[in-house]
Amino acid sequence: MTDTADLLFRLEQRVQLLEDKLELMNIISAYGPAVDSGESTAVAGLWTEDGVYDVDTGCLSGRAEIEAMVHSAPHQSYIAGGCGHLVGPPHLEIDGDTAVATCHSQLVKHDPETRSYHVARITANRWEFARIDGRWMVTLRTNRIIDGRDSAREILSAGVTAKA
Repeated sequence: MTDTADLLFRLEQRVQLLEDKLELMNIISAYGPAVDSGESTAVAGLWTEDGVYDVDTGCLSGRAEIEAMVHSAPHQSYIAGGCGHLVGPPHLEIDGDTAVATCHSQLVKHDPETRSYHVARITANRWEFARIDGRWMVTLRTNRIIDGRDSAREILSAGVTAKA
């Protein structure tokens, strides 16, 4: 390979990595606005058809169950009362057509009595992705409440610990 061809190859790889990271961050950052506005189709559309959303209150399997969560009475009460699902910047690891993102998220709810907001929960998040037909999609998202249990720390640690 010539120096120019090698340079172009390395630049192409770097640009692809940057594009992949940007697309993955856009997926993660779309979750909050979509779920807080009740856009159930947009929320579910982030996942593959058989994708899983594993929350410590239970697992949602497939887009239909994820859409149903957005339409559920508890979630609709969050929206009606004023809420924000805030997802922190992710630590991303990409390996070919799969990727993992590790981050924190918060559920912030409005308190009409005090006209203020409070953090209802903070969770550790692991997002797993696959590139399917050229598009990144969530295959599994695992959330665990950060309340002192090992499960949340394990998610955070696994996302930033170098692999042997």
